[in-house]
Amino acid sequence: MAELEAREKQKLEDLIELLGSIKGRHTELVTVLIPAGANVNLVTRQLEGEKSTASNIKSAATRKNVIAALEMIIRELKGMKQAPPNGLAIYCGNVSEREGGQDIQLWVYEPPKSLNVKIYRCDQEFVIEPLKEMASVQELYGLLVIDRQQAMIGLLEGSQIKRLQKLTSGVPGKVRAGGQCLSPDTLIMKDNGEIKLSDIKEGDLIEGIEFNSLKKTFNKCIKKWLVNKRECLLIITNGEYPSSQIDCSLDHIFYVHTENKITERAASDLKVGDFLITRGGKLIRILSIDKAVNKGNLIDIEVENKNFLANGLLVHNSSQRFHRITEGLAKEFFRRVAEEMKKIFFEMPKLKGILVGGPIPTKEDFLDEGQLVTKLKEKIISIKDLGYVDEHGLELLVEASQNEIQEQELVKEKKLVERFFETLGKDRKMAAYGEKEVLTALERGAVEVLLLSKKWDRDKEKEFEKKAENIGSAVFVIGFDHTDGEQFWNLTKGVGAILRFAIE
Repeated sequence: MAELEAREKQKLEDLIELLGSIKGRHTELVTVLIPAGANVNLVTRQLEGEKSTASNIKSAATRKNVIAALEMIIRELKGMKQAPPNGLAIYCGNVSEREGGQDIQLWVYEPPKSLNVKIYRCDQEFVIEPLKEMASVQELYGLLVIDRQQAMIGLLEGSQIKRLQKLTSGVPGKVRAGGQCLSPDTLIMKDNGEIKLSDIKEGDLIEGIEFNSLKKTFNKCIKKWLVNKRECLLIITNGEYPSSQIDCSLDHIFYVHTENKITERAASDLKVGDFLITRGGKLIRILSIDKAVNKGNLIDIEVENKNFLANGLLVHNSSQRFHRITEGLAKEFFRRVAEEMKKIFFEMPKLKGILVGGPIPTKEDFLDEGQLVTKLKEKIISIKDLGYVDEHGLELLVEASQNEIQEQELVKEKKLVERFFETLGKDRKMAAYGEKEVLTALERGAVEVLLLSKKWDRDKEKEFEKKAENIGSAVFVIGFDHTDGEQFWNLTKGVGAILRFAIE
């Protein structure tokens, strides 16, 4: 929670501790959790029904206590039409420690955060897990897992990971030189006739297309080599033989006609219904795409014009050109992700930090090229190598960043303690420590920041917090499990303050 909510958080923890310590002799402790904005009249009617059901409880004492608790809750809800903005938590039951005794107590609590669960339960203990979850929420951490194909933006709130946005790039998988290849029996048109790809030689003139005129051209085969790939695709079209089908690697590049323009697309990204280009610029439609296991080597070639006809279908395998295209798509994708992060996180007041994960070097490329605003870049506290960029990736990112998250809390406490000691050293009159000295400063309204050690007496802590609340002081609790916390305790014995003005 933010600084101004420190006292509210402490109240919540006190309530959790109190409710958790109460154990009913029988199932006579009633919990009613009403979600934010819920219709209270419907809840009241449900409780009236539960009261009728309770009249059937065999034990007279238990029946009496449950009905009394329900009636007390119903009276509390009388006149209320809608739950408060954050909902309502109601706990009621017999807390008498004497067998057969009755001491019905009621706790009505408006939580500091939105209550999203609706619960009615009559048990031997109160349902306090939703309150515990609220108390565990300190700050919010933005999450991003990203690779070249997709990104997922999430939020860590306490122990809860929320998926906020998923974005996809349209960038095909990474293409390596020599990786785009075809079956050896693919038919290639030379300047002197059609032959199989396996029979092509470097220096042969191969038919392609000149894009501006869509006329055929013949271009020299520069290179030819074998590639061993186990997986390949069989693409079936509505064209005439040989354009009716083609066997290729998953990363072979085809020209696809979409919305009056031609785009390059890897075979693995083709879809049934896509239109491929054939001889003369004509279009044929993909009918099916099936994966197959390749039992031999595939063949790759490179031609001067960077495109050629394979089984009559226009393809290209210029890795450099395709690399430029995919890099451009990737940069545009990075910019979109950065813009989405700005929309989500830029105005989020409780955002403590941002965690980033993904494969090497994509996440680093994003941070270098994505144009993420400086304010958000400065909040990045963790960059982790991950192989997943989905919901599981968000979970792995949080798990891998636990040390960094804990360090942020320690850094915050360290800075507060350092400020206290620095003030104490520079101007003794502007700081106070020890129970008596700080109490005097509180009573005179002089405390700007109140620091309390977790090791200090709990009842005294509550007393001092209340006094600080009355004069608008910021309150922070300092842990004891680090050097600065130990030094603070050793000097102050539990309580210190930075003052607004000096006191005599």
